[in-house]
Amino acid sequence: MRTAYSVETVRAAERELMARLPEGALMQRAAAGLAAACAELLGRVYGSRVVLLVGSGDNGGDALYAGARLARRGAGVTAVLLSPERVHAAGLAALRRAGGRVTGTDGAEELIGRADLVVDGIVGIGGKGGLRPEAAPLAEAAARARAAVVAVDLPSGVDADTGEVRGAAVRADLTVTFGTHKPGLLVDPAREHAGSVRLVDIGLTLPEPAALEALQHADVARLLPSPSAESDKYRRGVVGIAAGSARYPGAAVLAVSGALRGGAGAVRYVGPAGGAVLSRFPETLVSDRGPRKAGRVQAWVVGPGAGDDAETVAEVVGTDVPVLIDADGLRLADREAVRARRAPTLMTPHAGEAAALLGVAREEVEGARLAAVRELAGRYRATVLLKGSTTLVADPAGGTAVRVNATGTPWLATAGSGDVLSGLTGSLLAAGLSARDAGSVGAYLHGLAGRLASRGTPAAATDVASSLPDAWRDVTATA
Repeated sequence: MRTAYSVETVRAAERELMARLPEGALMQRAAAGLAAACAELLGRVYGSRVVLLVGSGDNGGDALYAGARLARRGAGVTAVLLSPERVHAAGLAALRRAGGRVTGTDGAEELIGRADLVVDGIVGIGGKGGLRPEAAPLAEAAARARAAVVAVDLPSGVDADTGEVRGAAVRADLTVTFGTHKPGLLVDPAREHAGSVRLVDIGLTLPEPAALEALQHADVARLLPSPSAESDKYRRGVVGIAAGSARYPGAAVLAVSGALRGGAGAVRYVGPAGGAVLSRFPETLVSDRGPRKAGRVQAWVVGPGAGDDAETVAEVVGTDVPVLIDADGLRLADREAVRARRAPTLMTPHAGEAAALLGVAREEVEGARLAAVRELAGRYRATVLLKGSTTLVADPAGGTAVRVNATGTPWLATAGSGDVLSGLTGSLLAAGLSARDAGSVGAYLHGLAGRLASRGTPAAATDVASSLPDAWRDVTATA
């Protein structure tokens, strides 16, 4: 599992470690890891041209010390000082001793244009807002140049704690981060600026819980439901799907397709698309008598393609089993009824639906996804899965890390994909997973299935559903 910690927590851990180490030892550890990553990216260090963009903080010091190591290996290293009066003095002296050059910002864009590698040490993890006016042109020049760009700890101009980008920011090909991931490296839009991320262990001791965590194959494999020899279809869990309408029968079919592949032993469907569901999936238990008379279920999914069927949504929300609310259900559900639920509730909005639930513009949600998912979970007293390029899962109570998932592909932005995710995740709920685990595992498998289905080409929602067994096998085989 990858974990990410807040700036405050990281700094406290750094202070504790520095108190036990010789002066400057921690920065040397960071610089050694940074220099090794830069050398690997360059391939051939001797004769390469490296430009360091150096601000006033410790990130600038890391860049200078790493530059000194590269200079000793024969690279031509030039440090561009954005704040010469506040530069890290010892790092600057080390670079000069190694034969590195030092210059101001005049002519820096031309240097960047000729470089093989640009190292971003402008702003540290405590930076807020976008880059200052004098730094923004350098970031733009780096984006235009042929050089590879390496960010020190975090791309300058992005918010380490929130993943927000509130102005000009560096776009890196590689970010070398120290001690632990920072939330901004895992959450869009900042994640898009980070490129590949390499974690360098510098010996920090960090507390639990983290601010964010990202599951990996082994974590998902441990959470997947697995039947025992004594299991039958009912002991494995039954998921109810209340979805679809005369206008959107396909939503019901797709939700059922995800549910059948999600680990529950049986799927009950209620709604007007029973004929379409049975023609595609005859193993489904279909009822036309509404949720209350459909038979026993361990969890419900409600909302995909529901149109204006507020009555069915209300009936499902009023049950005492876990409920996943998606799509039209998010619009139709009585908000006080959602807050009053005692059984687990999992809401699965995309950015537009989240914006409507919060009463803000979509752009506000997309620019501050971490804040939005936390606000939704607290306001609705529900676990919230916020869909997007990085999917976030937050519990309503504090004290647990927000889960982040990035297994998906842009090809998942296709009609019906969310319906498959809802059915899959609802099935995991019925199989006994908590709302947080069901949302996290569902998003992980769905994203992986999207990759397997597309392999770089367009994929339909039905392709994603068909690839779920392969995703499941991939997780369990390689865990």
